Amino acid sequence: MRPRFLALLPLVLLAFAAPRSHAATADDGLRLCVMSWNLRFAGDEPPHAWPDRRPLMRELIAQVAPDIIGTQEGLFHQLEALRDDLDGYAWIGLGREGGSHGENMAVFYRTSRLEPLAYDHFWLSDTPRTIGSMTWGNRYPRMVTIVRFREKTSGREFLLWNTHLDHEVETARERSVDLILDRLAAVPPQLPVILTGDFNAPAEQSPIYARLLERGGFSDTWLAAEDRVGEGLDTFNGFRPGQHEGGRRIDWILFRGAFTVSRAAILDFSRNGRYPSDHFPVVAWLVLSPDA
Repeated sequence: MRPRFLALLPLVLLAFAAPRSHAATADDGLRLCVMSWNLRFAGDEPPHAWPDRRPLMRELIAQVAPDIIGTQEGLFHQLEALRDDLDGYAWIGLGREGGSHGENMAVFYRTSRLEPLAYDHFWLSDTPRTIGSMTWGNRYPRMVTIVRFREKTSGREFLLWNTHLDHEVETARERSVDLILDRLAAVPPQLPVILTGDFNAPAEQSPIYARLLERGGFSDTWLAAEDRVGEGLDTFNGFRPGQHEGGRRIDWILFRGAFTVSRAAILDFSRNGRYPSDHFPVVAWLVLSPDA
């Protein structure tokens, strides 16, 4: 089956108790709700098998109603399932082994608000245009998905970069961030950038985090937020109820540009002790200044 990168997805009327996204206005700027979520690949035995987790994932996404979701680990059929479960979304992605093969760094977006103007992918290696390439000691290919969006009401444009860094090799993480920063150097400074991902390194404690903030000019939505939900939670839960309190954030939403952040959240959603993924989604509600 040929991948449908811009596949339409099903309507969600549930509300989440947090600021909702609105179209741009002259007074309050462009409001965006951004989620980053490692979906956990479709596998595992019950009670963590994908068919058991899928309705929980659908329920939580429907409640939050994000404008954009940077996802990690999703397999093609998993992403197609979310397409069938959610209304008003499309997704852009490519398997890290090419085509529909392997895990995706897929980006979901609400079609009523956002129009993709361009998208691209590259691999985190010495040969970034070579599909599935690995050169820094990691056992699995890692990659980046980039989408340039236009918000339909305001015409404002911004970039969404989404990635998943290696979980085993620190050198691979550091080289990956250096490559990401090298490529970001070509982005016009006036174009806002949002970077989502599972970085497999703790925020505020790791060299790659410092590098992205200091060299890349990024800010952390979690620290910039006026209000935070889920403080003290690890973003990786490992499907272990009650064993994820330590504040170790390995999933981040970073930004650069004239954004403010009204709220950030780590959502420890579960149903009857069952989690939709072994990671909690992180969410940020951003406002791009009308004067930017």
